[in-house]
Amino acid sequence: MSTQENKNGKAAIDTSSLKLAQSESYNQLIKNNAAWVERKLSEDSEFFKNLAKGQSPEVLWIGCSDSRVPANEVTGTKPGEVFVHRNIANVCVHSDMNMLSVLDYAVNVLKVKHVIVAGHYGCGGVAAAMSHKQFGLIDNWLRHIKDVYRLHAHELDRITDQTAKVNRLVELNVTEQVYNLCKTTIIQNAWKIRHDLEVHGWVIDLASGLVKDLKVSSSSSDNLGYMYEFDVEAATTAH
Repeated sequence: MSTQENKNGKAAIDTSSLKLAQSESYNQLIKNNAAWVERKLSEDSEFFKNLAKGQSPEVLWIGCSDSRVPANEVTGTKPGEVFVHRNIANVCVHSDMNMLSVLDYAVNVLKVKHVIVAGHYGCGGVAAAMSHKQFGLIDNWLRHIKDVYRLHAHELDRITDQTAKVNRLVELNVTEQVYNLCKTTIIQNAWKIRHDLEVHGWVIDLASGLVKDLKVSSSSSDNLGYMYEFDVEAATTAH
């Protein structure tokens, strides 16, 4: 960029080079798409015709919006095999109609068998939630992660290494979001009529690319607790 004088005699920044760079980066996306289509057709001439017929994924992926953790790349799956919802720090809360709509469609229409909450180490959203800074509108979203910290403060406050503390909160956040999903009427009602639906918690290690299964998988409402049980008779008995 260079500085010039405008008609009023004031300094003006020449943004032509910046606009050119932006145009090139955008146009590259179109070129990449054309190359991808050509490559897929060379592998299978009927690929897009078959893809257009519909989808029947067995997995719903609820992950972080971070650009480094795309669901299909991480799991080595093809288009049509994973239904995806992503938001900052893979949060699942009962007031998020976007997430609930995706969950309802995936469970009750697509009949997915696995719902995976996928976090990742070094998550910027989790790190931001641990700070005392204000970032703007996102602070209201990050509040959900602060609530997770509050629930596990007795453990997290004992961790002195900041990186280790962030990564542990990443794990705890995934665990709590799995629990939140299991508390929804969508999952609980599905469990009453299906025995092939499971909810899982994963964390992706960006440094290795490998997934860590947190071993918090659930396939029933047995461990939800009395207050979250929607089966009145069973809840009363348990209480």
